[in-house]
Amino acid sequence: MKAIGIALLLAPLALCVSQDVSLAQNATPAAGDAQAGKALWEGSQIQCRNCHGTKGEGAFGPDLAGRAITPAQFRQAVRKPWGIMPTFIESQVSDADLGNLSAYFASLPANPAPGKWRVEVPDGAPRGQVVLINVGCGQCHGAWLDGPRGNLGTVNADFDYFKNLVYNHTTALPQHETLLGEKPAAIIHMGNFNPTRVWESQLHEIYDWARNDAGFRVRLAAKLGKGTPADKGVTYALNVENTGLPGKGITAEDLTIRLLVPAGDEVVGATGDGYQGTHADEKAKANVAEWKLGRLGPKDHQSYTITLSHAATAADNLHGDIRWTKPAVKPGPFDQANIAAAPL
Repeated sequence: MKAIGIALLLAPLALCVSQDVSLAQNATPAAGDAQAGKALWEGSQIQCRNCHGTKGEGAFGPDLAGRAITPAQFRQAVRKPWGIMPTFIESQVSDADLGNLSAYFASLPANPAPGKWRVEVPDGAPRGQVVLINVGCGQCHGAWLDGPRGNLGTVNADFDYFKNLVYNHTTALPQHETLLGEKPAAIIHMGNFNPTRVWESQLHEIYDWARNDAGFRVRLAAKLGKGTPADKGVTYALNVENTGLPGKGITAEDLTIRLLVPAGDEVVGATGDGYQGTHADEKAKANVAEWKLGRLGPKDHQSYTITLSHAATAADNLHGDIRWTKPAVKPGPFDQANIAAAPL
């Protein structure tokens, strides 16, 4: 599960700072490096802008720009947050980082009105999806919770497993990754939710919707290798794996592996069971090389190669996706995992 942001509910800080706009204008500038704060805010280490807006103008979470929030106030809001915002620990964002962020927002003009939520509740959404979005999960994970449903699918998680990932995320996520034989992520984006603010009953509604309505997803990993010279062109290796836990994770069935061939290129060779050749895809506006695969269980691997007449380029690189129809998911007729572009 990825981050919800640094401060979902800083509204009470308005009282701490002042209800008088003139005080904000005359406040002592916050300590810290505003440029370092800007770089942190716009980078990939934190995902706070998903809730608070690209420039801190506010959206799902309150506005931050131009409010003269001191480093101490900012630290309080992050370490002991109000409302439904999760707690972020020192290893995720340091006190020095928080000082830089407060300086950055102090350097910005105040906004006349906040922006729209990044993800809003769809019309007619079922109760579990409504709760999912209204407690903030959807602002980072999307209306369909695609990434977390994949994580849950790797172990076919029960409710207690899910609850632990939400309330104790900074320790539970590395444990989850280690269980799967993966190296724990260097950066954990999401904080730990407070069970007195986001109730267990709400988590039950989200879990039941994710499992029974949207459906847990198979989490597939696919990686293209760098092209190597061949007799008739350039060969790229493709490795596909179901990352689930054996005996627990979900098996994908009726898979289609697709690679979009760069314009002007031709496929002069391919290996791997189930190769179907190439065909034109009007939606993708490209020729597509395709393989069929009956099933891929947890920790199962498949290897393929494709040889192109010319090397792919940065402007038109080799990439693709994997689709499967079982287990079925409610958002669409098939599920999908992207295959990132080949390294150049």
